[in-house]
Amino acid sequence: MVSDHYYSEHPQSESITETKQVKLNNHTFTFTTSSGVFSKKGIDFGTKLLIESFRAPDISGDVLDLGCGYGPIGISVAFQYKNRDILMVDINERAVSLAEENIIQNKITNALAKQSNGFENVKRKSFAAIITNPPIRAGKKVIYTFFEDSLDFLKEKGELWIVIQKKQGAPSAITFLSSLFSNVEVVEKEKGYYIIRAIK
Repeated sequence: MVSDHYYSEHPQSESITETKQVKLNNHTFTFTTSSGVFSKKGIDFGTKLLIESFRAPDISGDVLDLGCGYGPIGISVAFQYKNRDILMVDINERAVSLAEENIIQNKITNALAKQSNGFENVKRKSFAAIITNPPIRAGKKVIYTFFEDSLDFLKEKGELWIVIQKKQGAPSAITFLSSLFSNVEVVEKEKGYYIIRAIK
């Protein structure tokens, strides 16, 4: 039997849910999580740092939360930027179902969650920003494909925001991103986590 990962399409583990309140950017959100999804016990440090570092770009347009899990990034961005639509995608059907539930219970009206393996089911190619805590355990090849594909889905001057730990390859990711994007910078660095912004 293949063991479950949070990037499994159809998690086989029993779904044991729990609901908790989390404060992000001075607002309290309610999130229901479950076994078989990323960081089910609460918002991990990297995700929280990414959420609190993110600033929407100057250009107009929607935001894509790539690998949304149960939805903390997309939902908090949707709450903060009510004038933008947020599309949240994940390969994990259980994560997407939870994200849909969390959108409703946080009364978010400008976000939509759908199942997609990377960009497979993303039809629009005009995002102002793509924000992601990439699935490091899926391997470098998968993650670097995410970075390459992001270029096609961003508007001119659109921004890719990423969190990645130094020990998980942040320096080499920066080098790779610099070969694709016109401007790459480290916006924030804390406890070994890098918040990277790459501008098309």
